[in-house]
This record gives sequence, structure tokens and C-alpha cells, in this order.
Amino acid sequence: MIRILGGYQTDFARSGAGLFELLREASLGALEAAAVPARDVQVAHVGNLAGELFAGQAQLGGMIATIDPAWAMLPASRHEAACASGSMAVLAAMADLEAGRYDVALVVGVELMRNVGAKQAAQHLGCAAWAGREAQHADFPWPALFASIADEVDERSGLSHDHLARIAEINHGNALRNPLAQTRSWSFPPGCFGQDDTLNPVVEGRLRKYDCGRITDGAAAVILASDRYGRPGPAVSGWGHRTAPMLLADKLATREPYLFPHLRRAVLDTYARAGLEGPADVDVIETHDCFTITEYVALDHLGLTPPGESWRAIESGMIDFDGSLPVNPSGGLIGLGHPVGATGVRMLHDAARQVSGTAGDCQVPGARTALTLNLGGSCTTVALFAVTAQNPR
Repeated sequence: MIRILGGYQTDFARSGAGLFELLREASLGALEAAAVPARDVQVAHVGNLAGELFAGQAQLGGMIATIDPAWAMLPASRHEAACASGSMAVLAAMADLEAGRYDVALVVGVELMRNVGAKQAAQHLGCAAWAGREAQHADFPWPALFASIADEVDERSGLSHDHLARIAEINHGNALRNPLAQTRSWSFPPGCFGQDDTLNPVVEGRLRKYDCGRITDGAAAVILASDRYGRPGPAVSGWGHRTAPMLLADKLATREPYLFPHLRRAVLDTYARAGLEGPADVDVIETHDCFTITEYVALDHLGLTPPGESWRAIESGMIDFDGSLPVNPSGGLIGLGHPVGATGVRMLHDAARQVSGTAGDCQVPGARTALTLNLGGSCTTVALFAVTAQNPR
């Protein structure tokens, strides 16, 4: 079993730090939280999408070797899968530990995004779509592509903006509890989540300002260990990982009950590996909500509702902070922030905090099993983790 011994997240509201500073803070913070000496870490994996574009910087594994003298010859590598880069780093570290190569691993995800203007940042992030073949004429490539997903959902099963607005309202409300959330000090005037073009202007298609995740600087890190290391901690009890064809149009061409069959398959893989029957065995979910439509699609694929009926989980109050299955108590990507390469690692860190009862004001009472869902691109890469308390029910 892989244990999460501790983790750390930088303040997602802060900007101005460089890639190395973010990596260093998160890595050392995770060591302290885990009470693991640097010399015990035997391998490191870094998640990052676009260091070259935003900062002109690649070879981030080499930066890890600079953080502590004990890591001067540490094996380290970087992983990229768009917004799922952090989860790919976690999967690589788990594989190292499960293979018996090492007993303790550092996983850190990082992204620097606020050092350029919003439109330039959007264009940089567009590199995770198929360059020259999709979203070519959009000012904001990812809002445009996810607006197309919203249109497809509407065509197949109907879609009300009221349901997207409620997702935005829940996640921003949850972020107000989170002392590290990018939007924790924001105020939200009445009607701002609705279809008022002044309060909530259109970004692309049917997606509006509050439907969109944040441009964020930040890093998150966890210390993972095999049972050979002999330390207790929340366990990664299951995982799922699937990849679909790159072009969104190819993915939307399928006519199966679930909009993204590979996502549903990865969900079922995770439940099976973790020994879970389904969402009834889960206490809390951290899911990808780069846009409100992303979370909307996730709800039925995770099994909270039948296919095409995600609205039921919203209208029933199931996903509210005090609902029967809270979703994104951290604030999610929309409220907490979305430093792309860090998001998958941050989700795992928050899942571990939830099941160990250390999530502070974001704590879901009695949470013992948590699920994370991290997506990359237009749902091209999907990755999930089930995290279980040291002493599950």
C-alpha cells in the first residue's frame, strides 16, 4: 500500500514568486508536515505543463536537486499531461514505490502563470490542445473548447445555466473557508453567478466569468511511502488512468450513454481497485472544475446520477458542503485556484487531509474515504485516486 505521509500547498492568492521558490517552499513544507528528513527521500517526480512558455524554464527535476544538500544526486524527473500533469507525477512515484525501487518519494506540482497577461496566459495554455487543428480562432482556447462540451451536453440531455451557476456558487462559497484559496477574500454581489452580462460577462460561448477557473501561481507537494518505510498514513487505495484521442471533436463523435466513455472506465477502474461499490462508499470528492461544465460532466461519470442527469445531484443538495456527498470542499479549481501542474497533487493532499481529519474549516465531518478526479486537456487525460483513512470504518 502507498501511504501519504504529509503534504503542503502554497498560498494560491500569492503571485510574484518564481518556479524555484514555489518548488522549494512546497517541497520543504511537505517534508516538515510529514516529519521526514530530506535524506530519507529517494526519488522525486515533478508535475508541470508549461514552464518553458511562462518562464522559459525546463529541466525542473534539476531544481529539486538544488533545494537540499541531501538531494544533490537525487533521481528526479518531470511529467506533463496538461492539467493532469500532477497526477501523472503521482502515478510515476507510486510505480517506483510499488516496484520496490525506492521506499520514499517526493511528488511536487508547480505552475507559474500570473507573470503574463490573461490573454497571453490563455494562449500559452492552449498548447495542450492540438496546435493548428482546434480552437484556432478563439481568444481563449480552453473556454471555447469547454463551451463546445457544454453545447454537446445541451444537445444530448439539456443543460440549464442555473445548474452551472449553482456549481460556481458552491465552489466559491467553499473557497471562503479555505485560508489558501485564491478567491478567499472575494465578494459576490447578488446575481453575479447568473446570466447578467455586466456582473457575469460572457467569456466564450455559453461560459461566463464565474464559470471559469483561475489563472494561478502555486505549488503543492506530498511525501509518499511504501509500507516498507514503516510509517502510518492515509492510503492510496485505488487509482484510474485513461487517455482518449487528442481532438475534442473525435471524443464528442462517440454516441455512448456517457459523454466520455474513457472517463467512466477510469472511474470504474478506481472503484474496483479500491474495493468500493461506488459513490455510496465515498465521503468526499475533489473533482476537476476548470469550468463549471467540467464538474457538471464529472458528476454523472462518477456515478452520482445516471448518465445525462447531473442536475439531480445539484438540485438535491447532494454536493453542497453539508450535503450527503460534498464535492470540492476546498473550493475546487474555480474557487481555490488552478496552477495547472500542481492541481493533481493538491487534490491528493486535500484528500489525505480530509480522511485524516486535518482539513480545518474545509473538513467534512467523519470523512474516511475520499476520491479525486483530475483531467488534462479536453478530457484527454483522466486520472483518479481513492484515498482511505489509516483506520477506515
